[in-house]
Amino acid sequence: MKIKVLAFALFFLVAGFTVPTYKIAKLKYSGGGDWYANRTALPNLVAFCNTNLKTNFAPEEEIVEVGSATLFNYPFVYMTGHGNVVFNTAEASNLRKYLIGGGFLHIDDNYGLDKFVRKEMKKVFPELSFVELAANHELYKQKFMFPNGLPKIHEHDGKRPQGFALLWKGRVVCYYTFECDLGNGWEDFGTYPEDTQESRSNALKMGANLIQYALTQ
Repeated sequence: MKIKVLAFALFFLVAGFTVPTYKIAKLKYSGGGDWYANRTALPNLVAFCNTNLKTNFAPEEEIVEVGSATLFNYPFVYMTGHGNVVFNTAEASNLRKYLIGGGFLHIDDNYGLDKFVRKEMKKVFPELSFVELAANHELYKQKFMFPNGLPKIHEHDGKRPQGFALLWKGRVVCYYTFECDLGNGWEDFGTYPEDTQESRSNALKMGANLIQYALTQ
């Protein structure tokens, strides 16, 4: 069943962010990469959104495979990892239908994902390329304001954080965070020695912006 995003978004707004229970899903893919990384990230993000956006997401994440028909049950799907990613033809087609039909995919490079995910997303949208969103994009001006754009959460190579998007008929269908590692910031505090309360707060706030934007754009 395709997601009825417009109806969902209208209900979401009219009801003051009180919505029926939905689940957020983590994307399981082939290729050997650790799709299961950031184990505590999504439950923490859900709890933050339920408190601060008044969403009513189920507290635990679901796991959904790229080629599964159940992909269409989730308004927001999260993808992460460090290594190889492979979509076969049927999986790429299914993901394309999901995104064109109203779904939203957040790809979060956990370090080392970039060269794989760019190639595989070309199978999904051969006619599209990732474009960097400007710091004044609406995604950064939702519940929480990020005037400088995507915040830096976890250090990799000393590069600036970048938020890229695939735009289908003007709609962001896929948002890709690079050199940022939002998911690390969503995990239980203390998971990483370099964690600070400020970086974790920024990560959760940016994640909440993503959820709000995905459900109302």
